[in-house]
Amino acid sequence: MSTRIVVGSRESRLAVAQSMTVVDFIQSTHPEIRVELLTMKTTGDKILDRTLDKVGGKGLFVKELDIALRERRADVTVHSLKDMPMEVPKDLPILCCSRREDPRDALVLRAGVGMKPNLVIGTSSLRRAIQLKALFPDCEIRPVRGNLQTRLRKLDEGRFDALALAAAGLKRMGLEGRISRYFGVDEIIPAAGQGILAVQGRADFDRTLLEGYADAEAWCAATAERAFVRQLDGGCTSPVCAHAVPNGDGIRLEGLYYEESDGSWRKGSIEGPRDEAEQLGMRLAQTLRDGREA
Repeated sequence: MSTRIVVGSRESRLAVAQSMTVVDFIQSTHPEIRVELLTMKTTGDKILDRTLDKVGGKGLFVKELDIALRERRADVTVHSLKDMPMEVPKDLPILCCSRREDPRDALVLRAGVGMKPNLVIGTSSLRRAIQLKALFPDCEIRPVRGNLQTRLRKLDEGRFDALALAAAGLKRMGLEGRISRYFGVDEIIPAAGQGILAVQGRADFDRTLLEGYADAEAWCAATAERAFVRQLDGGCTSPVCAHAVPNGDGIRLEGLYYEESDGSWRKGSIEGPRDEAEQLGMRLAQTLRDGREA
């Protein structure tokens, strides 16, 4: 067994906080191993003046970390699963998923701003934008890029009335108090994998080191959600999204299908055995694509 493990991470405060959960876990369960954190700025972190669909999508957040794995400068890397491309290289599999944090989206209002019909809401997510418009038809959606602290600073400077953000990131940074409203998953379906951390590594990594960190419920949910999005060719900028809840031997999956040709969209759900999570995701995707009742 190796006596040193390097965990790769994006350099934002949120990414580091998330990666440290893996560092601390391995260090506490295997004190004989020295665990180090390697941080880096990814291409996605550097390009902030354009939306992701204009510069290459979510893959820009993992490219440099994948290179670090292949060059053996890192042994594992930690990502928000929702930021990972649906297709993962075979030589760099997802080794495990963390226990899921709150999967919901949340609204953060600027101080002194109350709920009103014509909110100016910052988000660069088309997924959030189309569902927010259904809830608040009179709201104005404006794009916002940057890490969590940068977005909140732009809000506080008055550029927006509110931001739509993942509740999980706010909670992990101790900023839960800034949340003005949670959106139920029936109101805004989260991104596939939202609230889940993914540990990625080379195929030969000793996965026993992650026993106890890996969460079977999250893995099952992620399998269904990502199968749904993958079946619909939902790339990094697509609003296609899904949320699954395992319950005993079963699982319930909700999904949103988006028709690019005319901007229409529809939601549906499916239930079935949890050991058929992937097939259920694919089946719901096909049902919604065909325009049938789900």
